[in-house]
Amino acid sequence: MRALLSIDYTNDFVATRGALTTAIDGQNIEKNLVAVTKEFTENGDFVVYAIDCHKTDDLYHPEQELFPPHNIEGKAGRELYGSLLDLYESTKERQNVYWIDKRHYSAFSGTDLDIRLRERGVSEVYLTGVCTDICVLHTAVDAYNLGYKIFVRKDAVASFDPVGHSWALNHFKSVLGAEIVD
Repeated sequence: MRALLSIDYTNDFVATRGALTTAIDGQNIEKNLVAVTKEFTENGDFVVYAIDCHKTDDLYHPEQELFPPHNIEGKAGRELYGSLLDLYESTKERQNVYWIDKRHYSAFSGTDLDIRLRERGVSEVYLTGVCTDICVLHTAVDAYNLGYKIFVRKDAVASFDPVGHSWALNHFKSVLGAEIVD
């Protein structure tokens, strides 16, 4: 079985005025990201929305020193971006759709994602979302270490750093054995 992990495609990471935005690069993948998410959802595959969640003034979070406040719980910046929000709202009650609040870069770190995948017999994970070289990368590394076959949807990942984006795509393929697919 396969699963789609939709990582951090929120207003703060994609909208033009998002707190830590990929801007046009993130906006340009919306159509492809939504189409593949819809395909997986309708096919009955497991679809996981793994979304960064921060608390206001969390002094102990390591990202405090690295990035401006973003994806704050209860704020508009944490809402899914564009038509992905509509897709999620219309499918969130399905048994194959699952939401994970994540506190770290990787969707596996501190969550029950591995358990949810294994109980469904998932062996292949398809990665979409942002940022290619941060949260998508760290999720891919953990997926590799846990023994999953990794597929990265090149047409459905983006970053605010073009060099980091290219580096991560190469790293997925050459170091993690991932298949880069469109």
